[in-house]
Amino acid sequence: MKRRSLAHLFLMPLALLFVAPLVWMVLTAFMPDADINTYPPKLWPEHFTLTGFERILTDDEYPLWLANTVVVAGSAVLGHVVLCSLAGYGFARIEFRGRGLAFAAVMATIMVPAQVLMIPTFLLFKNMELIDTLGAAIVPWLASAFGVFLMRQFFLSLPKELEEAAVIDGCSRLGVFFRVVLPLARPALATLVVFTLLGAWNDLIWPLIAISSESRYTLQLGLATFAGARHTEWSALMAGNVVAVLPLVAAFVLAQRHFVATMSFSGLKG
Repeated sequence: MKRRSLAHLFLMPLALLFVAPLVWMVLTAFMPDADINTYPPKLWPEHFTLTGFERILTDDEYPLWLANTVVVAGSAVLGHVVLCSLAGYGFARIEFRGRGLAFAAVMATIMVPAQVLMIPTFLLFKNMELIDTLGAAIVPWLASAFGVFLMRQFFLSLPKELEEAAVIDGCSRLGVFFRVVLPLARPALATLVVFTLLGAWNDLIWPLIAISSESRYTLQLGLATFAGARHTEWSALMAGNVVAVLPLVAAFVLAQRHFVATMSFSGLKG
C-alpha cells in the first residue's frame, strides 16, 4: 500500500505535465486572437468566444478534410484488423518451412526508418497512378509489422486445446480462426485499433508528400494551412485541433481497459 502511494505521488505530477498542453489547447480555442497574441501569453481567456469554431465549421473544406480522414483512418483500422490478425495467426499456429525466417524478416522492417522508404514508395505509387489520391494515404496503413507482432504474441498465449476441440467438431482452419480465436482476441484487437487509429489519424508527413489537391487533404494536412508564414489563425487552428482530438480521446477511453487485458492475458497458460 505504501509503495503504491509513493508511485501515485510520482505519477500525478507527471500526468499533469502531459495533460497541461491539452488543457492549454482547449482554452486557447475559446480565446479571441487578440488575447492569444498578447505577451506574456494568457493562460485563461478573459473573453470566451466561439470564433475559432465558427471559422472551421463554416469553412467549405474542413468537413471534406474530416471526411477524408475518416475514410483513411477507417480503412487503416479495417486493414490492420483483417491482415495483421490473419498474418499473426499464421505465424503463431501454422507450421510451414521458413516460418521463423519469414517472421524475422517482417520484424526487421521495424528497424527501417520510414523516411528511407518515402522516395521508393512515392515512385512506386506514381507508377501505380495513386499519387494525389486518398489511396496513396490508405495503402501504407493497411498493415504493419507491429500489428503482426502484437497479434502473433497474443495468439501464442491462447491454449491450443480450444482450437483442437473446434477441429474435432468439424471446423476448418478459417472457421477456427473466425469463430473461436478471433472472439477471444478482442482485447488485442482493441489495442491494435487504437494504435492504428492514432497513427493514421495524425499522419502528416506522408500525406504532405503524396497529396497536393486541397479537396483530398486529410485533417492534419488541412489544419496546417491555417498556419502561414506571416499570419497564423491561432483560434481556428486550436479549435480544429480540439475537434480532431475528440475521436482519439473517445477511442482511448473506450478501449482503455483492453490495454490491461492484452498485457495480462499474455501471462495466462492454457
